[in-house]
Amino acid sequence: MANPQPFRTPPGRAPALPPAAAATATTTTSAMNHMSHPDAPFPAPNALAAATTSHTQRRFLISTRKLPISKSGAIDALTERIGIPMPEMIFGDNVASVRHVPSGWSIEFNTPDALDAVDKTDRCVLKVAYARDWESTREGTTAGIKEVVKPYDWSYSTTYRGTVQQQQQQQQQPSQGQPAAATAATAGQAPSFQPTDKKIPIELLKRRDPILFFDEVVLYESELDDNGISLYSVKVRVHAQRMLLLCRLFMRLDNVIVRIRDTRVYVDFDTDEVLREYTEKESNFDDVKKALVMSGRLPDDVTIGLRDPNILDPLLKVVEQKTDSISLAHVSSPATAGYGT
Repeated sequence: MANPQPFRTPPGRAPALPPAAAATATTTTSAMNHMSHPDAPFPAPNALAAATTSHTQRRFLISTRKLPISKSGAIDALTERIGIPMPEMIFGDNVASVRHVPSGWSIEFNTPDALDAVDKTDRCVLKVAYARDWESTREGTTAGIKEVVKPYDWSYSTTYRGTVQQQQQQQQQPSQGQPAAATAATAGQAPSFQPTDKKIPIELLKRRDPILFFDEVVLYESELDDNGISLYSVKVRVHAQRMLLLCRLFMRLDNVIVRIRDTRVYVDFDTDEVLREYTEKESNFDDVKKALVMSGRLPDDVTIGLRDPNILDPLLKVVEQKTDSISLAHVSSPATAGYGT
């Protein structure tokens, strides 16, 4: 399946809202407070809200929060909680979320949950290239050494697809012209993602519609002991009628493997339907490098290409892909009943 085009970042500043969109869209941003003392607790209680940018589009609230790298105390606490060593750069308070206000349903992408989805066994351990060479010259003394001695996936290749939260739903009676099945989700149980054959409408996302809100949030990054990179980040792009959130793991272990794991969340603001597509791709490092060379790139351009996931993505093989969906059109919580009507 073809992938949506890369996110288009608005040049300079956010574009002005068209009159029709301005009536249903608002964006609020607060300036982040700076620490007054290096030993002061961070983030301070009011810093989380101050570092958050929110945009309301129809019945959805889209929010991002960006703060500096976590301090050592927070990293130690996260290490103890999750049970594996942390990457070099942890943005533990960063988050991107999409909330359906009438129902209270939301999906968010945060650093602790993303790292908690990293494999904590040795099933997915990767060797660096020079470790293989070292073993091959010492076969007699290293016969028992088969893997790097780290009992977790030190490439931080998470399988995280977002954290879904939902509130207790309000019971509703089917209205005229509304199928009973549409209200079943509100009759004592909250709706949830279900497998679907639907696809994210790529052609609609390729249209150069005005971008009403855009942001990018980094959750964690590691240079894999100078053997490559593992970067987990989120991009959000909102238009008047639809939005796309892309949460991407980009992992390159030099001379070994290139891996991309994408979670795309697509929202149709007209129907209140949410699609979530998860795709795993990976290929041998040498095969990817050869493909870049065969495309006619000069050596310097090959090096640049190996650092750009947008260039590498179409060169990788699909390992897994699945899509699920949820309809929130007829769902509301008691606290927000009537919102957006």
